[in-house]
Amino acid sequence: MNNRYKKRIVLFLGLVVLMGFPSCQVLNRYRSPEIDSENLFRDENPLDTTTIANMPWREFFTDTFLQSYIDEALVNNFDMLIAEERIKQAEAVLGMARAAYFPDIALNAQVTQTRLSNRDPLTGAPKDQKNLGYRSENYSLGIVAGWELDLWGKMRSESRSRYAQMLNSYAGRNLLQTSLISNIANTYYALIALDEQLKVTNDVILLMEENLVTTRALKEAGMTNEAAVEQVRAVLASARTSVPDLESNIRQLENAICTMLGRKPGPVARAAISEQRLPDEFAHGIPAQMLSRRPDVNRAELQFRSAYELTNVAKASFYPTISLTSGVIGYSTVNGLESFFKPENLFASIAGGLTQPIFARKQLTTQYKTAKSEQKIALLNFEKTVISAGQEVSDILYTYESSLRKSRDRKVQVEALDKAVYYTQELLKAGEANYLEVLTAQQSLLQAKLDQVSDKLQQLQSASDLYRALGGGVE
Repeated sequence: MNNRYKKRIVLFLGLVVLMGFPSCQVLNRYRSPEIDSENLFRDENPLDTTTIANMPWREFFTDTFLQSYIDEALVNNFDMLIAEERIKQAEAVLGMARAAYFPDIALNAQVTQTRLSNRDPLTGAPKDQKNLGYRSENYSLGIVAGWELDLWGKMRSESRSRYAQMLNSYAGRNLLQTSLISNIANTYYALIALDEQLKVTNDVILLMEENLVTTRALKEAGMTNEAAVEQVRAVLASARTSVPDLESNIRQLENAICTMLGRKPGPVARAAISEQRLPDEFAHGIPAQMLSRRPDVNRAELQFRSAYELTNVAKASFYPTISLTSGVIGYSTVNGLESFFKPENLFASIAGGLTQPIFARKQLTTQYKTAKSEQKIALLNFEKTVISAGQEVSDILYTYESSLRKSRDRKVQVEALDKAVYYTQELLKAGEANYLEVLTAQQSLLQAKLDQVSDKLQQLQSASDLYRALGGGVE
């Protein structure tokens, strides 16, 4: 290869590099959309930045059984394992997108054999050889390279879009993790609430059984009749029928927890609902903190970011493409491999081109309009996610406060009904009350105690939901 040829290659590559510098001026740089987070939480505009979302989930959920199940789920849950594989895929795609900056290089070896007829292929003059008697062979071995110059930042924008998609897969994993932690906690709380409701039901059934014995004794003493005995017996049987349903629901929730843990169905060890402790205060910080921590908000912004970069890709398609279509350097010989690697057999070639779209203008315009529309849709989805996040936190806060107000009155209700059951039973024995008053008091007590357990469950699940809604659980 002579010096003059080398100078041409260097000049071409230098021109390509120089033309690449202004590429950043054609496409707009991404900027995060502005968020108006003021009054995002209804009826309040907090200034205190303390938030329970900053607490590690081990500190927020203090039940040791629940902690062990969350640990197990984060390792073995099938959705979490699938999310990890999605992350690996996204990382691989990002690596492929970044590789587009570099030339494609391949080792190429060719053998070409040509046979000619008994006529000269150029002049048509006859030869003294038979048909296809003339043969020639060409051998070549070399390195082939192809490269497209990222003059307008098209490939850079594609890479940034892939990067946003990779971050989106991480945010998706975080969203799954926060949801999984909350779902396990809520299912666990529902399970121990059913345990308590079963215990309450069995305790009231014992009271009803005692009442049945008392009513039969009163009937034998002539103080009541058989109708009262049968009525008490029917109410007792009705209470007993709720036990199988509670036991079935308990079994189903145990199986649901096992599925979330990646286990086969089976029993689940647990504490009592009375042992559950909640933080003294549910500090929720300011809306901006919540938005920065919530994985679904992060995902929505990353989807907008990816759409923004793809719009840049569509815009860059209007501009010319400069590429090295073929660059080859190697050895080549004809009719023999003797002395194949001699310097005189060395060859090199380079071919480049510039392509400016003309007749594809309508197609490119459509692609650009579609990309702009997808970008607008992604922005609207982001804004919708922000509003929905504020609504969710506001709803959970009010639900929790309502459950606290209910629990205070429910406690008074249960205490009063406890006394009512005792008093009516004593009055029944003294003949100053009838069996219907006792039945009514016992049924009311059972329902009040069941409602009391439901109130406690609502508090526990609201706490878990608020922790998730504020972005807690991502570590």
